[in-house]
Amino acid sequence: MLKGHPKGLMVAFFSNMGERFGFYTMMAILVLFLQAKYGLSEQEAGGYYSWFYFGIYALALLGGLLADWTKKYKLVILAGILIMFAGYMIMGIPGNTLTITLVGLFTIALGNGLFKGNLQAVVGQMYDDPKYSKVRDSAFMIFYMGINIGAFFAPFVATGVRNWFLKTQGFLHDGSLPAMCHAFMRGEQADASAFQKLADGASLNGPITDLGTFAQTYIDAFSRGYNYAFAIAAGSMILSLMVYLIFNKHLPNKEKVSKEDAKNDVNKMPWAEEKKRLIALGLVFIVVIFFWMSFHQNGLTLTFFARDYTVKEVGAFTNIFFNLQSILAFIGAIAGFFIMLFRKKVAEKVAGLAMFGILGWLTYYFVSTSGSSNPIAPEVFQSFNPLFIVALTFPVMAIFAWLSKKNLEPSTPKKIGIGMIIAAVGFLVILTASLNLVSPHELQYVDETGKLSFHAVPDSSRVLPYWLMSSYLILTIAELFLSPMGLSFVSKVSPPRFQGLMQGGWLLATALGNKLLFVGSFFWGKLDLWQLWAIFIVCCLLSAAFVFSIMKRLEKATS
Repeated sequence: MLKGHPKGLMVAFFSNMGERFGFYTMMAILVLFLQAKYGLSEQEAGGYYSWFYFGIYALALLGGLLADWTKKYKLVILAGILIMFAGYMIMGIPGNTLTITLVGLFTIALGNGLFKGNLQAVVGQMYDDPKYSKVRDSAFMIFYMGINIGAFFAPFVATGVRNWFLKTQGFLHDGSLPAMCHAFMRGEQADASAFQKLADGASLNGPITDLGTFAQTYIDAFSRGYNYAFAIAAGSMILSLMVYLIFNKHLPNKEKVSKEDAKNDVNKMPWAEEKKRLIALGLVFIVVIFFWMSFHQNGLTLTFFARDYTVKEVGAFTNIFFNLQSILAFIGAIAGFFIMLFRKKVAEKVAGLAMFGILGWLTYYFVSTSGSSNPIAPEVFQSFNPLFIVALTFPVMAIFAWLSKKNLEPSTPKKIGIGMIIAAVGFLVILTASLNLVSPHELQYVDETGKLSFHAVPDSSRVLPYWLMSSYLILTIAELFLSPMGLSFVSKVSPPRFQGLMQGGWLLATALGNKLLFVGSFFWGKLDLWQLWAIFIVCCLLSAAFVFSIMKRLEKATS
């Protein structure tokens, strides 16, 4: 896997892994935390969520400008890690006002802006060396896989910490309860008997006699559990910091290189060539906006769907995928099977057989000892995207390598266009699942007294988790076609004197897409569900059509 790659790739790989753990903790729980803690509507929480994700990527432009100006890429990256750590610590403090929480989110966004784009730029600099240039695309695929290893564990850890704290306070998790608690406290709960039933079910100390006290206590325990999950994310930043401080000597030092280049005019490129490249990058950035507007609904409207429209309990087999121990055993058994099947050395085949047998038995044990009904948490759905990234990176790389040998591999711009079409298919799956479900706007109404009242989503409008899992699988394939390929495209096409700035530009385009996330939360309570998903299907298909319409120009820029 790493043959022909510089040592610095693994330094970037592991430095980014800890940061991504924190990032995916936020993706899994941020909007749920904002609603549970502060009683915000989906539209309000979605607004804050979109501003936060806008800030994370928009501030990368600032980070890129700073690094390009000073040439101290590695120092700017270090500052980003330290600032992100401070932000997660603020988020980890229980009882913060909404204002302090927003300060914490801004601090994380600032640190991420200094860190993310410049680390990607440094990875690209390693592959500017002619002896590594041919493996640039595969390098970004490997780097991207590192992003998602940390991301896979984050939702499980966040959910585990939240559930642990709820139990210490005498409660079980029920994702429907925070909104019902806030509605009850505001006098807007339409069906008190349904609230009473769920409250009794979540209590470990017998039936609830005072719903008002329960509502406030449950909200406090629920949100505090999330605070402790944010604190765990701060710990992951310490690991990233340690890896970076110890091993960053393996990363290129642009400051030293630039002095030598200045003497030989290595970094100089005719303005006409720079202009052609910058225009090509700008056109790709336009497409990126609409991809991320659609894709990052996984932390917003798709999370709402997981909470409100997916069954709360699953059978023993399906529970494999919602329990960390069982899913790790299952993944290990599958990995062992493929090692046994495809490796040539006898020792490796034997090791694969052992993995398949032992971990397969362990998976069977977890299934056989699970109950017929097992509760699942909506946050865990966020683990499927990084899991699929890790699982599919090597097969996709192998397919591209096979096509390359036959001179059939699509160009990087074509991969981006194909990715947009695949993303549309992913939303088509969730649209199909949403047909005939009661929509959010049908669950709130003004009663005879003129007061706004809410109903909970009926169990008849909850679907099996495989719909959402399948959608994530297809969206992940789209992401592999677009995101690492886009990073490779930017590092390849950027004029040398604009490397950090153009990586910041890629992230600024991502920021604009993330700011448009509010489109999903805005229409959540206004449109039928299938109409909401249709918006993103249309955006993806129009973006794909745009990419293919300018394909010659994009391919010429990379030649």
